[in-house]
Amino acid sequence: MFLKELKIPIGELRGVGPALTQYLARLGINDCAALLCHYPRDWDDRTRELPLNQWASGRVSTAVKILAKDWIGFGRSRTLKVYVEDQSTKASLICFNRPFLERQLQIGQSWRLFGQFSYKYGEIQSTAFELEAISEDEEEGYKGKILPLYPLTAGLNQTQLRRLMQRALGEYASPLENELPLYIREKMGLLPKSQAIRAIHFPESEEELQSAKRSLIYEELFYLEVMVGRRAMERKGQSQEGAQKAKEQQPGSSQGPPLAVELSPLQEGLLRRLPFSLTSGQEEAVREINRDMEGPFSMARLLQGDVGSGKTLVSFLAALRIVEKGGQGVLMAPTELLARQHAENAAKLLEPLGLRIAFLTGNLKAQGRAELLKALAAGDIDLVAGTHALFSRDIAYRNLRLVVVDEQHRFGVLQRQAIMAKGRYPHLLMMSATPIPRSLALTVFGDLDVSVIKDLPPGRKVIKTHLARESNEGKVYDFVRRILAEGRQAYFVYPLIEGGDEKDLKDAVSMADRLTKEVFPEYPAALLHSRVDDEDKQKIMEAFRRGETSILIATSVVEVGVDVPNATCMVIEHAERFGLAALHQMRGRVGRGDYQSYCFLVYSDNLNEDGKKRLMVMLEHNDGFIIAEEDLRLRGPGQISGLEQSGYLRLGIADIARDSELLLEARNEVFALLARDPELQETEHACMAELIHRAPPFADGGL
Repeated sequence: MFLKELKIPIGELRGVGPALTQYLARLGINDCAALLCHYPRDWDDRTRELPLNQWASGRVSTAVKILAKDWIGFGRSRTLKVYVEDQSTKASLICFNRPFLERQLQIGQSWRLFGQFSYKYGEIQSTAFELEAISEDEEEGYKGKILPLYPLTAGLNQTQLRRLMQRALGEYASPLENELPLYIREKMGLLPKSQAIRAIHFPESEEELQSAKRSLIYEELFYLEVMVGRRAMERKGQSQEGAQKAKEQQPGSSQGPPLAVELSPLQEGLLRRLPFSLTSGQEEAVREINRDMEGPFSMARLLQGDVGSGKTLVSFLAALRIVEKGGQGVLMAPTELLARQHAENAAKLLEPLGLRIAFLTGNLKAQGRAELLKALAAGDIDLVAGTHALFSRDIAYRNLRLVVVDEQHRFGVLQRQAIMAKGRYPHLLMMSATPIPRSLALTVFGDLDVSVIKDLPPGRKVIKTHLARESNEGKVYDFVRRILAEGRQAYFVYPLIEGGDEKDLKDAVSMADRLTKEVFPEYPAALLHSRVDDEDKQKIMEAFRRGETSILIATSVVEVGVDVPNATCMVIEHAERFGLAALHQMRGRVGRGDYQSYCFLVYSDNLNEDGKKRLMVMLEHNDGFIIAEEDLRLRGPGQISGLEQSGYLRLGIADIARDSELLLEARNEVFALLARDPELQETEHACMAELIHRAPPFADGGL
């Protein structure tokens, strides 16, 4: 039997009654398979002696003598306090909710003590401890165990859960079959499944524990990449006859067959018109996209690049190639401001080459909308930029062959599917200015090819970043005043639109009043946030772009915005309230021109050490990919990519940030396997193929 098939109700396990069944259900444990997969959050290594005087270095594990007992508090708060000592020092045990220990622990007795201690009220004490009777063979030397520490819920304790786990392992672990092929287990040095499951809960040694972890982590990542690979195969319409082609050109890698794909005449025409040359990163991305478009499958590529790296220009070159082949393209942006900027830039660069450009949003007047829809359906428009309106029900395209999704993380999978459904297997180019860590790219976007533009256009200066305490904001204002006096412009960003329950947080509305009346009364300013209607947003941003206003006071709505080369100063207040990726995006609003630019991250005076470490990442790095990796390490994949809400990446024991090297190894093995046998009918282990086919697909929030 395979572990996934062990669907025996938890109530049938000896010792599990109705009450315990309810407690376990709170942890998501409804059957014996879920119980065995309820992995420990940590392990208590009782094989090593750790005396009381070393309490600060980890969990104490030592033999103690009971010295005295006392009661502290009154009434219901009355709590037993036990004084103990070992060969190194004395300590006290605060026995919350354990009055029965008063009878069990007799003065002069010796017990083995395990627990976490701290120094409080002038003594070493613990409220989280366990006691174990010293056996008769203690004289021969104590041989401790490595015990699991599980995630718990109210009504359950470690002893109960350990006892249940031992029963389940005794009844069901031994017959568990291996799910991975023998050649993979031997190649990777993995434990048999039955041994790995037992050792992850009750290892005989630290070495066996590490082997069990590695075995189960690899297996979990292997199945994750199988689902990614299967989706890639489905996307490309891969059949068993085309397996050799898939082997030569695996998804998720820029390494493909050496196709000699030249620039098209229109692409060459645009490059001749540009007053600058493409960066090496842009040139490589264009080659990869051209190669995809000439291949046997529709392109599905993620184009990553830091703010200002020139991704939009690369997408314009892709559109030119499609138009030359008689197709149409759409460029979808999350905001009307950004979509309008794309349309204006496309008109400036592409209309002289003969392309017909349009702009479509939900605010387009009825008459103009009707004419535009008619032109799209007739094929009289080559490239249209817009927002969600691009996939409205009443819109039809004559021959949609390219879909470009800018700031792809702001669109859901259903929205992307809706625009893709407007064409017949169109090419898909998703662009992201929020660098995606390598491990996430191999999972969340693992069925896509990935292009990365790491270099910036020549002449761009590195943005100088400074950290400032809130109490020193006056110095920041003085610096900004000097910048404004030079004719430059500045952003001020706040975490809230208006004051809420958190009185210590500044908000955009009240600070706009203060900045314009008290701090910078001589400079024109404007306020921008999500409650401002789209037409007014457009006017505010246009005025700022033309230099009619010197200061833009806003919320994180400016994270995705238009280019203002004259804006050289970004002040982000309560910077600790934003994620690193958002901070990097907002910092990228400046530094768009030839002037030296600055970013001030203003933080709370009482910011804790973890918060300071996060902000130090911004101070020390300008590379968005390094920042993204740190964001993943500090916050986890769910928070930085919005996956927690989608139900995607619910992993049991693996961590894609920590286990990125194993993830890559599993991915390479999976894609090699799928290339040999896309339908997984002829694998060395037929049962694995069956389990893979039963595996659930990704949630919609994933790809």
